Order: sequence, then structure tokens, then C-alpha cells
Amino acid sequence: MPLPAISLVAVPGRRRLTLEIARDIERRGYAGIYTPSMYGNMSQCEAMCWNTERISFGTAIAPIYVRTVLDFAQSAAFMHEVSGGRFRLGIGVAHAPGHQRMGVTVGKPLGDTRTFVERLRAVEGVGEFPPIIIAALRQKMVALAGEISQGVVFANAARSHMATSLTALPAAKRNDPTFFIGNMLPTCISDDVEAARAICRKNLIHYAFLPNYRNYWKEAGYAEEMIAIEHAIEENRRDDVPRFLTDRWLADVALFGPASRVREGVEAWQASGVHTPVIVPSSTSGGQLKALEEIFATFG
Repeated sequence: MPLPAISLVAVPGRRRLTLEIARDIERRGYAGIYTPSMYGNMSQCEAMCWNTERISFGTAIAPIYVRTVLDFAQSAAFMHEVSGGRFRLGIGVAHAPGHQRMGVTVGKPLGDTRTFVERLRAVEGVGEFPPIIIAALRQKMVALAGEISQGVVFANAARSHMATSLTALPAAKRNDPTFFIGNMLPTCISDDVEAARAICRKNLIHYAFLPNYRNYWKEAGYAEEMIAIEHAIEENRRDDVPRFLTDRWLADVALFGPASRVREGVEAWQASGVHTPVIVPSSTSGGQLKALEEIFATFG
């Protein structure tokens, strides 16, 4: 089967090692490397321009409020040129806690995203731009991605709901191999299924506190769980939130368990219409480096 892409984070103190890992991911034939919005992912992508040769890579995502449009345009065009067209600019509006850290006042997500893309493409004199990939959860943003960008990337999406989500794209885009459709997919590989499940649940807890995710998961068929979480938050019972992240929900949004089960899960995600599942690796026995070892062993 086609190999998935991998989410890779350049953790402070291990940034040079991260670039070596990127070269290894490329050598092994994975579909791409995508960097979440932490520790300077635009800088990490620029470094990968110089330290890889063939693999596609990009931000997943760069919040649109974190830089000026001109700075985004200059950096994106630079990386597009020096990488030989391998860079993908994944953008999104992020979430309220991130807006508070950035000290920005935001508008409506759809309007802000459309305006950002229009202003980005209006910048002249910097060279050609890379493909733009828009982060989406609900159908209106998916539709906007189909209208104004070259791809859409989900994160922590429900596989059972993916076919419905993708109906917001024109059929020509859904079936176009050059139109990027990805999902950042929490993954933990272990023969101890309970331990792997616990790691995935722990990693996803903070998303349950974000209204945008709860609204998406309600749409995806988990209204009862999300409403219970909202009641717990309103009543300051934050420690109760994890118990409403049910096993049924978790199996829909994450991959965990033995290597064979994870491989089957990746195939199922590809069959759902997600051309590029992006493995977000975790481990029951270590950090990112151990989790990557387990990914490499699983996919050969």
C-alpha cells in the first residue's frame, strides 16, 4: 500500500537530529513530512528545503495570524523555489488559546481565511507561490478549501464521517491526485492495546476543551459525548472530561494497537478518501524518537 506521511516536530535541542530524521523518512519512501504549529515550523520547513531532495513537506499548520501576509508570501515563495516545488503551505485559523498567546483579535474563520489567501496571492515580485492547503473540520471550510486552495488538511477527524465531509468538495477535486487531502492522525503502536489506547486518549484530551473540535465531533455523530463534556466544563468538573472520550469515539479518530492493526487502519483511511494520512506518532515507552522507530518497524 502507499506509505502515509509523517508529522515531525523539531524539538529544541534536537533540531539537527530532526533534519537527519527527515532525510531518513525521505529515504524510506514516506509520502511526506508535515510540521505542526510549534517550535517554528516555517523555519523547520526552510531547513528541510536544503536537507532533503525528493520528499514533499509542509506546515500543518501555520496560523494565519502569526506573521504578516508579506512575510508569509516571501517565505513561502522562497521555499517553493529552492525546494523545487516540494513545499506545501498549510494554513489555518488555529483556536482561541493560540489567539490569546499570539495577542491577536480574530474575525470569522471563513472570512479571515478567504481574505488571507486573497491578500497572499496579491503580493507581487516574490516569485511563484507553493500550493496552499487549508485546515478544515466542518463542511463550510472544506468547501472553501475546494474553492480557493490546492488542498485540505483535517486533524483528529472521524473516519466514519469523512465521506460526508468530503462531499463539500467538487467531485473533480476529490478525485484529483494533485489536490491534497490529508488528516493528522494520532497513532500509537503497541501490542498492549489498552496502553496504546490510553496514550491516544491522553494526547487528545486538550482538543475536547476546544469548541471548534466539539462542534465538529457533534456533526460527526458524537453529540452525546460532546454535550456531556460541555456540561462538565461548565460545572468545573474538568477531571471528568476524559471519561466522555469513549472507546467508540477514540477508535474513529485515532490509530492504536499492534502494527498489523495500524497498517489496516491506514489503508482504511486511504479508502475513506484521505489520500495522505499523516501519522502523528506517539509511543507507550518513549517520546517522538521511540515512536518513529515503531512507525519505521511497522511500515518497513
